[in-house]
Amino acid sequence: MTITIIGLGPGDPDLLTRRAWQTLHDAPEVYLRTARHPGVGDLPHAEMYHDFDAWYDSAESFEVLYDRIAAEIVRLGARPEGITYAVPGHPLVGESTVTRILALAKAHTLPVEIVIVEGLSFIEPTLSALGLDGLDGLQLLDAVEIGRLHHPSLNPDVPALLAQVYSQAVASDVKLTLSNQYPDEHEVTLLHGAGTANPLIEIVPLYEIDRSPHISHLTSLYVPPLPVAGSFERFQETIAHLRAPEGCPWDQKQTHQSLRKYLLEETYEALAALDADDPDSLKEELGDLLLQIVLQTQIATEAGEFRMADVIEGINSKIIRRHPHVWGTAEAADADAVTVNWEQIKRAERAATQSDEKAEAQKSMLDSIPATLPALMVANLYGERSSRVGFDWPSIEATFAKVQEEIAEVQSAPDEDSRAKELGDVLFSVAQWIRHYGAEPETVLREANGRWAARFRYIERHAGDDLGKLSADQLEALWQAAKREEMAQQEQATNS
Repeated sequence: MTITIIGLGPGDPDLLTRRAWQTLHDAPEVYLRTARHPGVGDLPHAEMYHDFDAWYDSAESFEVLYDRIAAEIVRLGARPEGITYAVPGHPLVGESTVTRILALAKAHTLPVEIVIVEGLSFIEPTLSALGLDGLDGLQLLDAVEIGRLHHPSLNPDVPALLAQVYSQAVASDVKLTLSNQYPDEHEVTLLHGAGTANPLIEIVPLYEIDRSPHISHLTSLYVPPLPVAGSFERFQETIAHLRAPEGCPWDQKQTHQSLRKYLLEETYEALAALDADDPDSLKEELGDLLLQIVLQTQIATEAGEFRMADVIEGINSKIIRRHPHVWGTAEAADADAVTVNWEQIKRAERAATQSDEKAEAQKSMLDSIPATLPALMVANLYGERSSRVGFDWPSIEATFAKVQEEIAEVQSAPDEDSRAKELGDVLFSVAQWIRHYGAEPETVLREANGRWAARFRYIERHAGDDLGKLSADQLEALWQAAKREEMAQQEQATNS
């Protein structure tokens, strides 16, 4: 009871190993996963071969097909005479049926001996054709798996080889995934028939890979590294080096607490870039913000508190857990439904993870809102949270009426302390009024501050040394001129 699995090599008969040839020569019959292999016609005793090609046409999917083939090989292998099974390339390089056979035999504790007869895979001829060193960080992946992703699981600082780009549809899926990390013009190499007598190399920009007329089941894709370092891992190495004994004295002395102010500053600078709608500045500021995250994590790593993998695993698991309508069976018809689901899941998480004492101390929906946030932002978040359970004004009109009520209470306040409290209530009510319009109070006020500052600077420029001598009417005229200039610039930007 023996399953002998033979690797047929990449296609050139000269690359078939002597042991593989002898095993094929001595076998009474051989089952091929597929006869669509360039070297099949040169194998010994061709009349003794069977293949599963007919199964491909009726299969629902490759997964179902490979499960079926594996089950059949294990069944045949359990016979007293066993079975000889041959696959393209190396049996353990991109051969799903072989891994399924191994797992199936083990899971069912079948008394079957597995004999692997090595064969040359497509990798070695590909390395030769491209002039690559396989130990130079080369990443080896299945193109079908990459095509199923939305972002490639690749380090862009080192080369990658994607096997089994067997159709233009697969190439198209791969292109879309890779374009989330690599520029459209990034030069890649399509290699057709590596290890056969007539290999073909095409060097094309990434966006053209699915246009090649030569794509077949013998096509692979080589993706060279980006011209400049762009991987998260490379950046982690840079920060770890700064913290190392031979690194930078300033970085070495930093702690979680000493970096707090920089984290806040970089966050606000990123917000300023967003307000300015300046992609170049945003790119730079997001980099500065990422620096703070990686540096904080490196400090934690050195202290044995947590590592970057823990940070990423935590947020990745949380995102998946809180989107059951994407990764589960729940449904969410719109963004409001997503928000309701999110809050329910958060409450369930808190109940499941907190001790009774901690749960008692932190049982409010508001507990997760940091008090250190800007007050206007906190007011908005409080209103958002309470609205999720129906504690809110029913309409914009009702909210505006509340604003007017609070203003009236300011005007009738009997003393300074009472007036200060009522003014706070005005601001809180205005924040809710703005929220009911679908806007974010902190953002609209920050933008208003920017407009006011720009207009006042216009007055300063045009008034010059006479700024303090101008009448109220003259200052108002300059203010109106500043507004007209602002509107003209906005109109020009819209038209362009």
